[in-house]
Amino acid sequence: MDILKIAPLLFLLAGCTMPRYLFKQTIGQLKIQTSGEANEKVLADPRISQEHKDKIKIIVDAKKFFLTYFDHLDSGIYSKTIFLDEPAVSWLVIASKHDEIKAHEHSFPFMGSFPYIGFFSKKDAESFEQGLRKEKLVTYIRPVYAYSTLGYFEDRILSSFFEYDEVELVELVFHELFHTLFFVKDNVEFNENLASFMADRLLEEYFKENPKLAVYRKEQEAHRRFDQQLVSIANGVESEFAKKRPSLGASEAKKIVNTVVEELLIPVVKDFCVQQKLTGEDCADKPEEWNQARLAALLTYQSSQNFLDKLIKDMDAKLFYAQLKVWQKEWSKDEKGKSFMEFLETKL
Repeated sequence: MDILKIAPLLFLLAGCTMPRYLFKQTIGQLKIQTSGEANEKVLADPRISQEHKDKIKIIVDAKKFFLTYFDHLDSGIYSKTIFLDEPAVSWLVIASKHDEIKAHEHSFPFMGSFPYIGFFSKKDAESFEQGLRKEKLVTYIRPVYAYSTLGYFEDRILSSFFEYDEVELVELVFHELFHTLFFVKDNVEFNENLASFMADRLLEEYFKENPKLAVYRKEQEAHRRFDQQLVSIANGVESEFAKKRPSLGASEAKKIVNTVVEELLIPVVKDFCVQQKLTGEDCADKPEEWNQARLAALLTYQSSQNFLDKLIKDMDAKLFYAQLKVWQKEWSKDEKGKSFMEFLETKL
């Protein structure tokens, strides 16, 4: 990528809303786009571990399968690999009002609204978090190991991907690549759930009778039950808040959250960690790690699996994708102002 060609864009972004943030994120993305080694060179490098080389091969194979399955043209996506200095590629900052379990949304020109803000630098994320706290918002930061630029750039294979095992890695590739095929503006939850749904369906096609998939499905079911428990607890807190609004103060709200976390949530987390043999940072069993923003993050990505199951009917993933594109065109011409989810509900 020619930095000189992109430079005018940087100055334009610097004059937009949240200029410093947009400028820094553009610089961060440019660093990624101008970094990395061709996969062939990495695979031939004796200094790279065989484990990492095997992960790169899995990603390349999964990408080839995905593009062939959807008859999509190849591109430079995942053709280069970057070894990061940190385990995560970025950090998300999620915020919530003290009296809500709902992610605070941030709006951007052309891209729409998002229930989080992402940063390539953890230091920048923490600085932004401090600003939100001054606005009396409750915050939560979490690491991100993969993301998609929705086809705007040629995404790289990041060393953070190597945190995943084989089946998870293939699912990750399918998920991120699907974002490049289909994206609905102003609907992060739907986009994430749809990408996860389609990636999950493609796993069946990719692994067929491979026993690794059966093991993964068993783990998935355990995580699904765990997530349902946490979502139920988060919804319970929101219901309690709703009864006390608009007079619910920050101190009382914090007390309610702390009580629920200590008495209901932490026991569930600890049981799950024992079952899954999770320890240290992989097990969020400390009460101080939980607040309104982290509970809101649970609700932001709660699954709409049942809805999509009903919608897909007897179609395979390829036919369903084609049908979604047709529905998206119909929706764009709809004059009733429905959200895409509301429009899809009419197709059930």
